[in-house]
Amino acid sequence: MWKKILGLGASKEETDLLSLYDKVPEDRRPRHVAIIMDGNGRWAEGQGLIRTAGHAQGVKTLERIMETCVDLHIEVLTVYAFSTENWKRPRPEVDFLMNLFSEYLDKKIQKMDDNHVRLRFLGREDGMSAALLAKMHAAADRLAKNDGMVFNIAANYGGQDEILRAAQTLAARAKAGELQPSEIDETMFESVLDTAGDPPVDLVIRTSGDLRLSNFLLWQAAYAEFWFTQTNWPDFTPEEFVDALVDFAHRKRRFGGLDKKK
Repeated sequence: MWKKILGLGASKEETDLLSLYDKVPEDRRPRHVAIIMDGNGRWAEGQGLIRTAGHAQGVKTLERIMETCVDLHIEVLTVYAFSTENWKRPRPEVDFLMNLFSEYLDKKIQKMDDNHVRLRFLGREDGMSAALLAKMHAAADRLAKNDGMVFNIAANYGGQDEILRAAQTLAARAKAGELQPSEIDETMFESVLDTAGDPPVDLVIRTSGDLRLSNFLLWQAAYAEFWFTQTNWPDFTPEEFVDALVDFAHRKRRFGGLDKKK
C-alpha cells in the first residue's frame, strides 16, 4: 500500500486506512497477532451460498489483513487455517479447503515475496497429500531468507497435539541421554514447539461471535489479550482489525503481577 500512498495512485479507502494507523502508536502495537478466522460457512449461508463460497471469500479477507499487518510492521501473524479436528467435516468441504490452500500458495507467493514475508507452517504433516506438502515446503524455502513479517499458517494444527509432540521430542532426547529431565525449562520447551523463535502471542482475535480458544496456540497465548467480534471472517475489514489494535494499545498487561505505582 505504501507505494500507492506515496503518489503512485492510492484510493480514498487506502488513504483513510493509513490515517487510522496513527491511532495505534508503534510502541503499543502487538508483536505477535493470532487470528481464528471463524464464520466462513455462516457468512455463505447468510448469503444463500454454499459453505465453500465462504472459504473462498475468506481468502480475500486474509490477503487484506496480511497486507495491513505488513504496513503496520507487525512482527508475526499466525492464522488458524485448518485444525486437527477439521478432518471431521464433510469430505467435499475438506477437499475444497485443501485445493484452496494449494491455489493460495500458487497465487500469493509472489506478493508475499514482494512484501519480504517469511512463511512457516504449523501443525502435523500427516494427512496432507504429497503434492500439497511439496508445494508447502517449496513456498517456505523460497521465502525463508526474507527479513520481513513472519506469516504462520496453522494447518492440520491443534494446540494440545503440538504440546504433546514437543513433550515426546524432549522425552526421546532424555531417553537417548542427550539431556536430563531437570534441564527442561520454558526456553527449552519453546524451542521444540512449531513456533520456535517467535515471540509469545500478544493478541488473539476471533471472528464470528464464539468466545473460546478452540485448541489454538495454547502455550503461546498464555498471557495473550483477547478480542472478539460478531463479524464473520469474510466481512472482517482492515478497519476493524485496526479497532482491535487500538483496543489492545489501551490495555494494561500485568503478566500476573500488579500495576506499577506511579
